[in-house]
Amino acid sequence: MDLDIAGKWALVCGASKGLGFGCAQALLREGVNVLIVARGAEVLQASASKLIADSARPTGATVEFVAADITTPAGRQAVFAVRSDFDIVVTNAGGPPTGDFRDWDRDAWIKALDANMLTPIELIKATVDGMAARGFGRIINITSSAVKAPIDILGLSNGARSGLTGFVAGVARSPLAAQGVTINNLLPGAFDTDRLKSTLQGAAQKTGQPLEAITAARRKGIPAQRFGQVEEFGALCAFLCSQQAGYINGQNVLADGGAYPGAF
Repeated sequence: MDLDIAGKWALVCGASKGLGFGCAQALLREGVNVLIVARGAEVLQASASKLIADSARPTGATVEFVAADITTPAGRQAVFAVRSDFDIVVTNAGGPPTGDFRDWDRDAWIKALDANMLTPIELIKATVDGMAARGFGRIINITSSAVKAPIDILGLSNGARSGLTGFVAGVARSPLAAQGVTINNLLPGAFDTDRLKSTLQGAAQKTGQPLEAITAARRKGIPAQRFGQVEEFGALCAFLCSQQAGYINGQNVLADGGAYPGAF
C-alpha cells in the first residue's frame, strides 16, 4: 500500500534506538523526510548513518539529526532552529525510572511530567497550527500500554502518560480535526527494547526472582507468546501517519500482542 506521504517532513523524537528509530525508519521507507532527535550525539549520528544507508530508503528522502534534549526549552529551540514546520510529529521520550511510589519526591514527579506529558504538549502547540494551515498533519504520541493497564512499578509513567492521554482526548476533537490534523496515541506493550529490559530488571530486583524467570513469565503472559519487534511498531506508526488514516483521530492504539484482557 502506498501511504501517500512521500515528500512530507517528520520530526521523530527519541529516535536513536528502539521504538523511535523504528518509526523513523518506517517513515523514511515511505519517502518521508525525517529529522531525528535524541540526547546522545554519538549514538544518534550512528543511527542517522544507518537510516541513510538503508537500501529501502527511496531516492531523495532526506535524513537530518539534532542531538538535543527535547524535554528542555533549549532542546526544542535547537530542533526548531533547524526546521520549524513539520507535517508529522512523533513524540517520544524515555520512560521515568521504575520503583516504589514512596521513594519519589516532587522533583521526580516534575521530571516525569516534563518528559512524558508537558513536552509532547509543547511539541503539539508548536506545530499544529502550521499543519492546519497546510491542510494535513499527523501527531503520534508514543505512550504505553500501562495507560490502559497500569503497572505498579511504573507509577511515574502511569501518571504522566495518563495526563497526556486526557489532554489529547480533548485537543484531538477541537476544530483541528476538520483541518486535516489528526492526533493519536500509540501504546506499546512489551517490545524488545532497552526499556523493556530495564523494566524486567526492576521487577526482578523488587521480587528477588531471577531475571530469566521474570522474562519468561512476561512472555508467557502475552497471547502472541513473544515480545514485539520495533519494525512492526514502526509500520503501525507509519500507517497512522498516512493519508488513509485520516479518519482515525483521538484514539489510543494498543499494540501489545493481545496482552490487555479487556474488551474495551
